[in-house]
Amino acid sequence: MAIFLDSAKLDEARQAKNLGWVHGVTTNPSLLAKAGVEPEVVLKGLAELEFHQVYYQLVSRDLEEMMVEVCKASQIVKAGLILKIAPTENGFRFVAKHANEFSCCVTAIFDPAQALIAREAGARYVAVYVNRATKQLGDGLGLVWELAKVLAGSQTEILAASLKSTKEAVDAFLAGAQHITVPFDLLASLSTHPLSAQTIEQFNSDGTGIRLKSS
Repeated sequence: MAIFLDSAKLDEARQAKNLGWVHGVTTNPSLLAKAGVEPEVVLKGLAELEFHQVYYQLVSRDLEEMMVEVCKASQIVKAGLILKIAPTENGFRFVAKHANEFSCCVTAIFDPAQALIAREAGARYVAVYVNRATKQLGDGLGLVWELAKVLAGSQTEILAASLKSTKEAVDAFLAGAQHITVPFDLLASLSTHPLSAQTIEQFNSDGTGIRLKSS
């Protein structure tokens, strides 16, 4: 199980790294476009933060061009690079041909049949957009559950994305996702709850503990 930051903003990535429990960062072309700097700069900055994993999504569609793009990304992110691959005919071909060389995540999965092909092609991960699937198909968490059944017993794991609340994030785990990726505002709220703050405040005001001597 791992929790990721879904962002291409380096300031958010630095803050996430400092939390100590964020496994890595997931990016996509839209997030990179919003970052305000070149994708190469973002990837270099993320690599320097030494996360366990950094996800980069290929934008090339031709197999040869995809490989050229992979080589460029690999030169920047030398360790922990995960390639996000679109579920197209060429995308699945790329995974089937190169899954032994690169860790691949087939992204934007909206049907269990796609997950089945991703599994057979050798993908390490599939990414499912939970909230978007709920809006478009009616039950994003149900889709996660179906994917978990299809992928049971295989090496392919589920990364749940497009999560809009702490409950949706936890429910994605309960539905069978092994990993989640969330935007920074949601990431920051995962560890807090008003009742926790209220309870701790009461403990501190009513109770006692080891007191440090003031200098």
